[in-house]
Amino acid sequence: MKFLLLTQYFPPEVGAAQTRLATLVRELRREGHEVEIVTAFPNYPEGRIQAGYRGLYRRDIWEGVVVHRLWLFASQGKALARLLNYLSFAVTACLSVFVVRRKPDWIFVNSGPLFMSLPGAFLSWYFGRPMIFNVSDLWPRSVEHLRGWGGKFFARLASGLERWSYRRARYVNAITDGVREILLKEKKLPPEKVLFLPNGVDTRRFRPGSPDENLRERLGLRDRFVLIYPGNHGYAHALHRVLEAAKLLKAREPRAVFLFVGGGSEKESLMSQARELGLDNVVFHAPVPPEELARFIDLADVGLIHVRNSPLAGETRPAKMFPLMAQAKPILYAGFGEGAELLRQSQGGLSVPPEQPEQLAQAVSDMMKEGRLKDWGANNRRFAEERFDTGRLIREWLRCLV
Repeated sequence: MKFLLLTQYFPPEVGAAQTRLATLVRELRREGHEVEIVTAFPNYPEGRIQAGYRGLYRRDIWEGVVVHRLWLFASQGKALARLLNYLSFAVTACLSVFVVRRKPDWIFVNSGPLFMSLPGAFLSWYFGRPMIFNVSDLWPRSVEHLRGWGGKFFARLASGLERWSYRRARYVNAITDGVREILLKEKKLPPEKVLFLPNGVDTRRFRPGSPDENLRERLGLRDRFVLIYPGNHGYAHALHRVLEAAKLLKAREPRAVFLFVGGGSEKESLMSQARELGLDNVVFHAPVPPEELARFIDLADVGLIHVRNSPLAGETRPAKMFPLMAQAKPILYAGFGEGAELLRQSQGGLSVPPEQPEQLAQAVSDMMKEGRLKDWGANNRRFAEERFDTGRLIREWLRCLV
């Protein structure tokens, strides 16, 4: 089959969506399918178009796949600027009809943001091919809970667009059990319309390895107990609470150090907060591509996941937990809901309530004294292989396409 992937986010950008979609493309090709990609000029998470991308359009080759990149208004600023960012690409993405080489069998539309359904529906109409609408976040809900954009008017407008998007799609794809349940029970979508392709991990690419001692030295992590947070430093993760826990641990557990690898809208303020608090037990590193991230995870004793205390947390299955599991790292999960339940099933770590610095600090102390960390890590590796290997997940998903 031939797939046209439409997404605002794709490598060389670094992030959960980019990693997930890159893995999807690799697995589709491994199964013998053809893929062509329409995406934006790389600009995330910095909010600036990367060097070398000028004009309206550029054609790239990514791992042998043709990638059509189009201009957008780049920004990571406040609500209006981000809205312009989303809408600008929704418009320019429609121009891809002039450059897509071959008529696809399926148009896979990644819904971060929801506006992607507009060019997705246009391409579906133009090519006369069905659309699969991939829902990683129930976007009107996430905007309402996390930012409160635009008040009731914006919420009604977004909800209307959401309903329209679901009607135009042949299939609506969920990536968490929570999202799937909402699509079925609240949105009243028929079961035969809802597919399920959860976050997973390429267990061949992410596997236990030996620490790079040169990298450890360069980061100043020798003889430290390292907790790694690998991912977006955004509002949804409330990482300022982790820094408050780091302040508590500075005297209690001087060996403990937090390694933050990634970028995002909150990173500058987090770095400023760490300086103000004099936190020499916190290390920030720029985003790295997935093939480099494994080297950083190898340095860690524990993987850290932290989510904001919001109604969305119960529907969250953070993508970052699966590379940590695949590399046999025990996990400290500050949150509740789906992610915490998966950790309970894997028997691979500890969970605490979100945004509770004292409880988080105590859990770090407990894990430093815990004698079962290697066993927990081994449990996570086995869990990732058996339940969340992307190759198996995508093969099962492909059998549902009719």
